[in-house]
Amino acid sequence: MLKILIPVDGSSHALLAVHHALRLVGAGLKARFLVANVQEGANLYELVVAHDPVVLQQVSDAAGRDLVRPAVALLSAAGLQVEQAVASGDPANMLVELIESHSCDAVIMSTRGSGLRAAVLGSVSQDMVQQSPVPVTLVKVPLDAQPD
Repeated sequence: MLKILIPVDGSSHALLAVHHALRLVGAGLKARFLVANVQEGANLYELVVAHDPVVLQQVSDAAGRDLVRPAVALLSAAGLQVEQAVASGDPANMLVELIESHSCDAVIMSTRGSGLRAAVLGSVSQDMVQQSPVPVTLVKVPLDAQPD
């Protein structure tokens, strides 16, 4: 059974990858899933204000868990095996680490987020095509899709 990583950023565009995965399973693919979110590392201002890197990490983890919840819910509702992961750091590098540490066989992800996330997720998807040790399926966002 394949293990597929689905990175999400909380946008509806990211959920297109989940819907694509559900269509593949509906067509007979045997798979289980790892839904992941990568949070940016704390900046200097946040470190100075918070005074406690542990608190910053807890806040970051909580935000990531909130962002993966809709994708996990969709996959779980379909009766699929799903795990979740939250990481902090450079998105593409952390996703590659998750692929390796969770023994994923493939990645399904959206080509871009929305709003400010559009440029970031677009570059992450391109980085993943270059850096991933496993096949990456990019789910194109329809041109007529409205921003979140």
